[in-house]
Amino acid sequence: MQIPGLNTLGISLARLDFAPYGLVPPHTHPRATEILTVIEGTLHVGFVTSNTQNRLIFKVLNAGDVFVFPVGLIHFQFNPDMHKDAVAISGLSSQNPGLNIIADQVFGSDPKIDPGLLAKAFQVDGSLIDYLQKQF
Repeated sequence: MQIPGLNTLGISLARLDFAPYGLVPPHTHPRATEILTVIEGTLHVGFVTSNTQNRLIFKVLNAGDVFVFPVGLIHFQFNPDMHKDAVAISGLSSQNPGLNIIADQVFGSDPKIDPGLLAKAFQVDGSLIDYLQKQF
């Protein structure tokens, strides 16, 4: 909507400005592959492959580096620098890529997912799940 020439072409473009220690938390785009180019600074980026491997693909990117996040896979971006901002441009292969932030969906659902079920799924004590659900 902000770049009219992209309308109906099936792509999206976004500028990402990261404060020092800034994070885009683990998330997915269910309808798009994402390609990220670092313009300024350094980013730690990665994604997790599908079941059954669940392998982390991780890379440290500097200005000029490019990384691709496959459609639907959990991924993240993080600025590890405590003193400098980072800037990146992200292109997505859909006009409507969707955004699912994992923690928001798991711990912030309405109604809440049963804490006992989450404790069993994450193999942790139920009090941790109760705490996390209160944070969202």
